[in-house]
Amino acid sequence: MSLRVALAVVVLAFAGGWCPCLADVGDFAPCLHVFYKSWPPKGLAGTPICQRYDNQYHFATLYSRPRRSPWFSAYLYSVPAGKRPSASWKFEPQLAYPGADGNMIPFPPGPLDQNVVESQAVELDYINSTYSRGHLNPSLHHHTHEDRSATFTLTNVVPQKAGSNDGPWEVLEQTVNKTLSAYCLGEAYIVTGIIPYLNDERWLKNHRVAVPEYMWSAYCCPNYNNSLPEKLKDFFPTYAAIGRNDCNSTEEIVPVNKTAKKQFRGFDVRPMPLETLEMYLKDRFNTVVSVFYEQCSGSEANTHRLKQ
Repeated sequence: MSLRVALAVVVLAFAGGWCPCLADVGDFAPCLHVFYKSWPPKGLAGTPICQRYDNQYHFATLYSRPRRSPWFSAYLYSVPAGKRPSASWKFEPQLAYPGADGNMIPFPPGPLDQNVVESQAVELDYINSTYSRGHLNPSLHHHTHEDRSATFTLTNVVPQKAGSNDGPWEVLEQTVNKTLSAYCLGEAYIVTGIIPYLNDERWLKNHRVAVPEYMWSAYCCPNYNNSLPEKLKDFFPTYAAIGRNDCNSTEEIVPVNKTAKKQFRGFDVRPMPLETLEMYLKDRFNTVVSVFYEQCSGSEANTHRLKQ
């Protein structure tokens, strides 16, 4: 471990009484509150991360060590406030050193410890690539500065084409924000993930970070305003979407809008019911993938329906 990283680990380990033996990598137990009914998605295998920043748990990520990128991130939505934080990118020390402190750490200037480089994506992977750093958990969906700042960790991003990140996918994030802020009355749970290529994985330079073919997102809002506009009645208590991250992909999952602006053409997003999303996830992963407990139809949602 480099001296700079070692000092950061030691300082963070004992700040506020936190013990370096606490495991935030390998167990979702400390952050189950970000999942509906404390129930993480089922069907995908990876390394659980309870994303801790400034000694607080902010969201959860299922991370793929071989891909050096996440399968999904899960978080509680809150109405955003304030300006977008500056992009101070961070890494997860426990991926490199299991005994390290669980707080994410900003990348230091200068050479990185090789164990960190081998364990996860680093800033150099994205520099001079043709991909942007695409948040799974976006800062837009959070209220506090701390929650927003915590999203800027490379364990929460995947290689995403600018045509998606700055186009239809950004529109989806803004639409979800407007919908939930206007009509969700209680907690809103969001899970956003990726779909890999069926064959022949694509990678960033140096074959280190895997590139997804599609991105997906789904929300669960068990308690919502019963005076929904007609056009939104199918969007509660849950809804989902899949977005293209490759303009040359086939159109079986997401059709292409041929009239879209050139820079966004081929990066379309298709809204769909949660059941349809889970069908596509099953087809691609060859296993049943369940995003929310009982598809977000637990006791809270059932009670709401009875009141309508």
